[in-house]
Amino acid sequence: MFKPNFHYTNKIVRNLTLIAEARAIVINAPLIPKWEVSLRREALLRSAHSSTSIEGNPLSLEQVSELAAGRDIMVRRKDKQEILNYLEALEKIPDFAKEINLKVDDFLKIHEIVTKETLENPGDEGVFRNRQVYVVNRATGEIVFTPPPTKEVPKLVKEFLDWFNSQESSEIDSVLEAGVIHYEIARIHPFIDGNGRTARIMATLVLYKRGFDVKRFFALDDYYDKDRRNYYAALNKIDQNTLDLSEWLEYFTEGVMVSINAVKDKVIGFSKDIKILKERGQIVLNEKQMKIVEWVIQNGKITNRDVRSMFKISDEGALKEIKKLLNLGVIKSQGRGRSLHYVLQ
Repeated sequence: MFKPNFHYTNKIVRNLTLIAEARAIVINAPLIPKWEVSLRREALLRSAHSSTSIEGNPLSLEQVSELAAGRDIMVRRKDKQEILNYLEALEKIPDFAKEINLKVDDFLKIHEIVTKETLENPGDEGVFRNRQVYVVNRATGEIVFTPPPTKEVPKLVKEFLDWFNSQESSEIDSVLEAGVIHYEIARIHPFIDGNGRTARIMATLVLYKRGFDVKRFFALDDYYDKDRRNYYAALNKIDQNTLDLSEWLEYFTEGVMVSINAVKDKVIGFSKDIKILKERGQIVLNEKQMKIVEWVIQNGKITNRDVRSMFKISDEGALKEIKKLLNLGVIKSQGRGRSLHYVLQ
């Protein structure tokens, strides 16, 4: 079985301590659903923008936001599709997290979602590479890293997924597990293209599955995109003979710390206006309820029919979800009969 090699340095321990402190503030902060939706939406957009930007996608954050809202923009089809793919992969993280064990087919499915209709050969989407690839410096054309031989890829992926699904992986800090998974996918380079995006989706999946980012507030890719040279340097510094990941994990945990502190500062800013929170206390919503609130914010209102369509549930099931939000004081009803709809309180 794959077994990561690293040791706890002073820098890693310091970063993990600061991460835990900031996360506690974020998770326990009194926030109303509208603020939670705002934070989650911003993290989703920034992640999609940064992770694709690292790979050379030229779209701005504003253009990514337009695409996420369903608007068409005049850009290259491939650039647009990469963004839409990454957004879809992020949205499906809770579904993949439900799997007790992540299988090879699930891993390939994530890659297929990330690369759909963007590769020169569609046959390379969602399958392991069938030829040797190299990591090349785009500026100089120099080969900076040679991944393992193609024939070893299926075995190496199975081994790291066995570890991912094991008790051993769950015993280390979730941030370190995410960092290990990120690096191992980048090292194996199991695909013709889309390895970096797949690695970052998998790292995000780890943090969600382990309960670190259940509210989905953190955009980890921002840190890497702001200094791509250091990002690639940190990946390439690892000695391929020892595969000691300590230096990479120092860099990775620093990125998480910077990202989570940015969210902490926003949460503290939101929490200054606590009048409504003194009346209600903290309001905790599940995934379905958050999606309903997101819909209301985006469209101004929601109907029973909208909820039925959104979750493919019965009229009774939709009403049940709506009543939960009514009882929590998150939404209120307006109109009657066929014009009945719901808006935020």
